[in-house]
Amino acid sequence: MLKITFIEPRAAGIHVYTKFKMPRMGLPTMATRARELGHTVRVYIEDVGKVDFRAACDADLVCISTITTTAPRAYAFADKFRQRGLPVLMGGPHPTAWPQEALEHADWVLRGEADDTFFEFLEKFEKGHELTSIAGLSYRTELGCVNNPLQTNLVDLDTLPIPDLTLIEGWRRMRILPVMTSRGCPYNCAFCSVTKMFGRRYRFRSPEKIVDELEQAMALKRWFFTFFVDDNFIANRRRAKELMRLMIERKVTPRWSAQVRVEVAKDDEMLDLMRRSNCRFVYVGLESINPETLKLYNKHQSLEDIERCIRKLHAHKIRIHGMFVFGADTDTVRTMRDTSRFARRMQIDTVQFMILCPLPDTETYHQLESEGRILVRDWSLYDAQHVVFKPKNMSPLQLHLETWNALARFYSPREIAKRYLRFDFFGGFLRTYGNRVNKQWLRFNSEFHRILEQANCVELLKTLSPKPVVVEPD
Repeated sequence: MLKITFIEPRAAGIHVYTKFKMPRMGLPTMATRARELGHTVRVYIEDVGKVDFRAACDADLVCISTITTTAPRAYAFADKFRQRGLPVLMGGPHPTAWPQEALEHADWVLRGEADDTFFEFLEKFEKGHELTSIAGLSYRTELGCVNNPLQTNLVDLDTLPIPDLTLIEGWRRMRILPVMTSRGCPYNCAFCSVTKMFGRRYRFRSPEKIVDELEQAMALKRWFFTFFVDDNFIANRRRAKELMRLMIERKVTPRWSAQVRVEVAKDDEMLDLMRRSNCRFVYVGLESINPETLKLYNKHQSLEDIERCIRKLHAHKIRIHGMFVFGADTDTVRTMRDTSRFARRMQIDTVQFMILCPLPDTETYHQLESEGRILVRDWSLYDAQHVVFKPKNMSPLQLHLETWNALARFYSPREIAKRYLRFDFFGGFLRTYGNRVNKQWLRFNSEFHRILEQANCVELLKTLSPKPVVVEPD
């Protein structure tokens, strides 16, 4: 049996989710299954608790999962462990897109869904067998990097164990319960990396297994909120309704939230079930109110769809976190300001005004790369809060400032006061929190802001080098 350390690094900056400690589901799920097979596991989610480096080094294998913005820190961890002679396996969206880069820091990369291939890897690794036949494995040879084809069979989600979140070091700091009910997305938005990782075919867990997981978690009586982590909770309406009916029937109705698309507003029965099953908040990828931008993003939705969605959700007393993306080639300063006014006029409860981010291997990345418009290669800045490319209809400074100003207006003292005057105290609290995070973000990124203010900021951004990452004092 092996001793395995799992690590999910934290991002370097400040963002709207900083306060909400919640892991992605890959590592806890694989760690749970590894423990069931008899292996000894340690799980460190840095957003939840600090990595005990000395304890983490007591391992036969270190597994690190990373998205793009956490990649520099993931690489620093990997380098540190390998300096101590420990083998490192990496996975997650960023190594899936950029395996050759990840192999500069790790011994192996498992690309794509690794729920099955990881355990094939463990079995062969433990027995000292050859690893080169494993689907989705990337590794180095004397002739260069080899990327094995991805597995053709998609993971059956019902075969996955219920993740034991108590395996996470510091898990008691978590107050939001993450639950996965599906994977995949057929929409393939231009800037999104989901389909590169999980494919374009929806797959679902059975409602019975999901409610069993909720029931088991509720027994702990510690979760403030449940968040269904699916990229689109209502992807299959029949399945979503079946799940919510079962939640209601079994009286397992914690306060919950999920990500949905605007199509949710076209189904009154769906909205009624959401409210009856105790849905309190939804996260909606609204992206833009500019029809040309929506078309460019491949969103398959209109401004009318967006307006109807907001009104219908509010009519069912479900709050909305609206997510918008600024910086498309069809965007101007005016459309950004119009979007900010629209969000306030429609009384969206909370928003994210994000900057278009060319995540590796997405359609947006390949377009901007081919046009020579990507300015920054520091992955820690690929968080949708920094300008890392040259916009078409404005300067990098304008895109940066207009995004920040849109947030400042939305979370202004005036907007906060409006919520409290309507006796919407929770809404007032959320706006106050947004105001504070916005100010902290500007202070944290003052150096980046000064670079954008320079007359030759485009050339300066091209020379911007990643800052060294220190993961543990020597």
